[in-house]
Amino acid sequence: MWSTFFVTDEEGRTVGPGTPGVAGGPVPGGPAQGAGGLAGLMSGRSTFGGNKRRRTTSTGHAMSEAQEGKIKLAFFVAIVGVVLTVLGVGTEFWVELAPPKSFDNNQTCLTAHYGLWKGCTKTLWVSDIDPERESCGPAELAGESNCTYFKFYTTGENAVMFQKTTQKNLNVAAAMLALFSLFLMVMGAICITMALSKEILFFLKPASACFILSGVLVLLSLLVFHQSVLAFLASNHIVPLHHELSWSVSCIGCAGAVLIVGGILFLLLALPYSPWQKCLPHKDSSS
Repeated sequence: MWSTFFVTDEEGRTVGPGTPGVAGGPVPGGPAQGAGGLAGLMSGRSTFGGNKRRRTTSTGHAMSEAQEGKIKLAFFVAIVGVVLTVLGVGTEFWVELAPPKSFDNNQTCLTAHYGLWKGCTKTLWVSDIDPERESCGPAELAGESNCTYFKFYTTGENAVMFQKTTQKNLNVAAAMLALFSLFLMVMGAICITMALSKEILFFLKPASACFILSGVLVLLSLLVFHQSVLAFLASNHIVPLHHELSWSVSCIGCAGAVLIVGGILFLLLALPYSPWQKCLPHKDSSS
């Protein structure tokens, strides 16, 4: 009695029969089917090697390595915007205020700078200031500094500097816009992380909306803060003040532009077709 067994691959498909073999004629179809079965078995086992299959996206198309690289590049652009936003929001060099350097006395003068959360005053030596500069400063010079946090968010009190009063409503609005933009950046980063880990292009669309909206809110926060500075200067005209926006504002402005660009890049990558190929169709060589 002859016993026949079948060889199957890892997906349960029969790739060929086999027999223990006896002295005599070959089993019909044995060598051909045996070779085909061995080839199929080897090709089936090769899937367990280093060449793993790529997962497919929700649209049924696998995310290519080139597409994944473009997403990571756009994500790097967005991360630059996030870092600039955190740097600008966390520092207090949004605006510098400086009276004339000879306002108090001929030896020292007082300058101030503040941001969203706290303000600082610094006493400078007049001899250290550029002789061609009429106002006290800049705030980067060495001097005795005193910083205090604003009480807008605790007791609701306005701050007073150089006999001028801040407008807490505008300052609080600027801070809230900045915080909400940071929240949207976190949500956008989560969407991009899920898109890369799960290889689902759908998450690029909400990430694009989050980064574009966060960039717009950052720029709105900058505009509201500038209005608060103008209202602060107009509250009292006894002390003449020279004001100028400092480097924290530059970080915020660049962050807003970078975040919007990053969001637009994610939106372009989420499209089912390439906008360049749509706008500039490739001409056939025969035409």
